[in-house]
Amino acid sequence: MFRTRARLSDGREIVYYDEEPGREPVPDPRGLAPVEPVCETRRDPLTGDRVTITAHRNTRTFLPPADQCPLCPGGPASEIPDPSYDVVAFENRFPSFDVRTPPVPPEIDGVERFRGAGRCEVVSFTDDHAASMARLPVSRVRTIVDAWADRTAEIAAVPGVRQVYVFENRGVEIGVTLHHPHGQIYGYPFVTPRTERMLAAAAARPGLFEEVLKAERAGSRVVLAGEHWTAYVPAAARWPVEVHLMPHRHVPDFTALDAGERDELAVLYRDLLRRCDALYGTPLPYVAGWHQAPAGDDLLRLHLELFSIRRAPDKIKYLAGSESGMAAWINDVSPEDAAARLRDAG
Repeated sequence: MFRTRARLSDGREIVYYDEEPGREPVPDPRGLAPVEPVCETRRDPLTGDRVTITAHRNTRTFLPPADQCPLCPGGPASEIPDPSYDVVAFENRFPSFDVRTPPVPPEIDGVERFRGAGRCEVVSFTDDHAASMARLPVSRVRTIVDAWADRTAEIAAVPGVRQVYVFENRGVEIGVTLHHPHGQIYGYPFVTPRTERMLAAAAARPGLFEEVLKAERAGSRVVLAGEHWTAYVPAAARWPVEVHLMPHRHVPDFTALDAGERDELAVLYRDLLRRCDALYGTPLPYVAGWHQAPAGDDLLRLHLELFSIRRAPDKIKYLAGSESGMAAWINDVSPEDAAARLRDAG
């Protein structure tokens, strides 16, 4: 992998990850004004959770036609000036968290407020608008894994960032705003609520991730497995399609994976995505989120949690009263059945 850094016309950083050397970045001709984000978080006094307020994101690009895609290279609306690329990461023009955001007062009507400093990046997996992660060659998926590791290390070093989250939203049913195959990386200025709950469980039960992986590998919900990784449908799956992909070795994040683990991950992850698309014979809408340990913490093990809201070929699992109102999940699909169908889909 060969890394090349450049700047967009408004000062945002762009980083190319190529499989061959020799890139000479093309200057961005757009003459954009500097990004002026306004990001803040407020703490819910009833739950303690932080809620992020980012009014400037309401005007972000939404499902543009292909000839106006900001991830297709070199086009009139492109964020990527070069005429071609393998993998590229750049600072989001409409960030949820940004170090340039101004200070905020410490409270509003008795509710705590915090400056939403952090970092948000877009990672485009290919310059092919019609492609998907599942249809890329294994070599490209391997490059993406290396890019994730590199961006994780750099974003974790941004002042104020507490946790780095790598994810892909795929499909209009999920709520994507761009069709081009891409993911995002958030550098949160706090530890997210879901991670806090995992850390509390791991602290109360030493060896928790090892226990869970051992039990799942011995059970009936394994979808695929290799020397270094296992993909399984968790016993307490929330979603009609939900798969976790976990390394056999306890590592906190992408940066700690060795070459063999990265090689196998590229193969198994692509295999898993292909099975997901074969499940209903059509591209599956999903969120693929990589959980990484917060800075300075070694309790949480790196792992993927992929889930889809599609519960049948023509039916969607909506988060209605119980899930949205009470965070009490009700799954309409047996995890054992989901695992069997994903195995068969291979």
